[in-house]
Amino acid sequence: MIQIRKANDRGETNLGWLQSHHSFSFSNYHDPKHVHFRHLRVINDDFIAPSGGFGTHPHNDMEIITFIHSGSLKHEDSLGNGSIIQKGEIQRMTAGTGIMHSEFNASDTEYVHLYQIWIFPDKKGLTPSYEQKSYDRTKAVNNFLLLASNKPTQSAVKINQDVSLYLSLLQKEKSIEFLINAGRNI
Repeated sequence: MIQIRKANDRGETNLGWLQSHHSFSFSNYHDPKHVHFRHLRVINDDFIAPSGGFGTHPHNDMEIITFIHSGSLKHEDSLGNGSIIQKGEIQRMTAGTGIMHSEFNASDTEYVHLYQIWIFPDKKGLTPSYEQKSYDRTKAVNNFLLLASNKPTQSAVKINQDVSLYLSLLQKEKSIEFLINAGRNI
């Protein structure tokens, strides 16, 4: 069965500095029909105002994937990582037994538009870790580009779950086909 959920049907959070659209129940948005799908827990489409962001906060037992559509995001965590994530880069945090991190718009003048995806890991209590990689966005035009998987590639980060996350930048009037292997969910 295919269920289409249009962008305007998603949950929303507006904190002034943050405009976030939630595909699944998140924060103050709760919809019992949209809590998660299999191992997929969160798909948030976030717009963060210049200099806005999330102060240091905890996560555990979650694979957290962030990729930037436009702008840049400053990240710091309790593992000692500090980086700026740009358009064309993907970040993965395995929260595992616990990680603290902060994320702020790295610009004083422009919004950052990002997607954050949370996936339940294949087991609890993993050692926290961090990974950030660049990818060639042109390879996603009218195609599927692997961004995250339990079998990573040069441009895909490794996640601890039997999940593959793809990016496709489909041009107007174009279509592509994705073949689903038996026993898989999409």
